Amino acid sequence: MKQQLTLFFLFISFWAFAQTEINWKKSALIFTPEILLGKTMEANDGFPVTKLQKQFVLNFGRSQKNNPQQWAQRLKGPKTGFTVGITDFGNLDSLGLGLTAMPFLEFRAFGNDRWSILTGMGSSYFTKKFDPETNPQNRAVTTDITWSFRLYLYYQFLSTKNMDWRAGMGYSHHSNGHMRLLNQGYNSFLVSLSADIKNPLSRPENISNETLPHYKNTVYNYFAFRGGLGQNTFALAFNDKKNVYTIAGEYGRVYNNTFKVGIGFYYRFYQHYYDYIEGNESLVQAGREFDYFRSNPWYYSTNLGVSLHGEIFLNHVGIDLQLGFNFHKPAYKMEWRINEGWDDTPRNIPDYWQLGELGTKYKIKHRISSRLGLKYYLIGMEKTPKNNIYIGANLNANLGQADFTELSLGYIYSFGFRERK
Repeated sequence: MKQQLTLFFLFISFWAFAQTEINWKKSALIFTPEILLGKTMEANDGFPVTKLQKQFVLNFGRSQKNNPQQWAQRLKGPKTGFTVGITDFGNLDSLGLGLTAMPFLEFRAFGNDRWSILTGMGSSYFTKKFDPETNPQNRAVTTDITWSFRLYLYYQFLSTKNMDWRAGMGYSHHSNGHMRLLNQGYNSFLVSLSADIKNPLSRPENISNETLPHYKNTVYNYFAFRGGLGQNTFALAFNDKKNVYTIAGEYGRVYNNTFKVGIGFYYRFYQHYYDYIEGNESLVQAGREFDYFRSNPWYYSTNLGVSLHGEIFLNHVGIDLQLGFNFHKPAYKMEWRINEGWDDTPRNIPDYWQLGELGTKYKIKHRISSRLGLKYYLIGMEKTPKNNIYIGANLNANLGQADFTELSLGYIYSFGFRERK
């Protein structure tokens, strides 16, 4: 149910920012077929041998160049839309096919109309996944539905009246957000050939810069608070989903009703950690490495940290990015020891079992958290509302390694609006 709700939110929210009270819809409708070729990277030792990865993608988009809203003008008229595609990862027997659907945002790069960057976040369905008996080598995907992400750079090398030809290169990722183990995910690097086909029935009008509004530079402050309900799994021997509860707050500034930057804090409680400690499982038993966790299960199941937060407003929708520093997450050490040692760690761990080593990789992931997702605001941020609420869908990670998938509800209070030079 959680994956379906997240998927629904992602699709609805990205279409929502195209709505405006002003009729500007004579901006060009664009249909873009795309062929991609590349390499599926090995996700685990003994990963199946793969041939060339092949993708076919259809992008349905609209130029926001004539959109009078401030976000569209500040971002220099980006393209927004929706992508559907099919992927052959290079081994149909073990990896199968991936069917992807995601909203996207594409904007100009390097100050040049020929270069652009596309980013998208959505979901994928897989026809093959890990099975200990029939498909043991593929440890990348263990759920039917995963998160999907793509980031691509394009160059328009030929333009005609009805079509723009483009070459591109980039990165694609698929992962279930730590909703079930195993969860190495697919990482792919690909090159692309695509053509923007312009709809002849919806030619863009030649709207001059004088016709579009000219916005003054502004800035205002904000406070924001949110509560989140996430889910993840703990280890192969505890491979059921349990909740992660979050309370977070931040303070910062919004520039030109489009860009938000803030600093904040977060508090999280992991049900899996608490149940492992309360259940007196192997590593917290008397004489074992984490037996002291039993003295205060709640305390050792929590996570405290500070964050640097960035967001781009697209009226009702926010693209949400966060980088955090954990100064208290003690049970992650226990999780690392269980999951990063010998494969298939059992529930009752023998004393001789090789556990994960606490090296540099652990130290970085223990301290650095990241968060990526989307928000939908009840009132469009174009109106600079003093009070607003939002719903969010996010993927949280220990640096680049998925931690938990989250739905959140938040409140933002804005104040101190002024023009800036």
